[in-house]
Amino acid sequence: MLQNILLVVMILISLALTGVVLLQRSEGGALGMGGGPSGFMTARGAGNLLTKTTWVLAILGVLCAIGLSIAGNMARGTGSIIDADAVGALAAPTGPEAGAEAAPAEAGAAPAAPAATPSLGDLEADLAAPAPATTPANPAPAPAN
Repeated sequence: MLQNILLVVMILISLALTGVVLLQRSEGGALGMGGGPSGFMTARGAGNLLTKTTWVLAILGVLCAIGLSIAGNMARGTGSIIDADAVGALAAPTGPEAGAEAAPAEAGAAPAAPAATPSLGDLEADLAAPAPATTPANPAPAPAN
């Protein structure tokens, strides 16, 4: 709701700022249209109502843009894409298959050894070793002449 209000205010400020800038008299600049003998620091240029209005509208526009950014971030959720519950469900499955894995060991049976994690050295050795030659299980028949 706040975002919609700020967006409408931003549009109104932008339209008003455009109108005020277009109403101002040209100062000569690079357009070659000329503005007469009046310079930037004359009584007309320094204290003009349109100049002050331009500054006020510009400051309000910047403040409204900052407000829109803050309101947009407040509306966005603070949760992560990776939800902790979802990660936990993947790591520890629940259901009938989990019960079979978690069955207690028989009395006198040795506990299962943890699976060995391959190290970087093992992976490098696998890459350095030549790949074994494989033969197809069913070779293609020789063409009959």
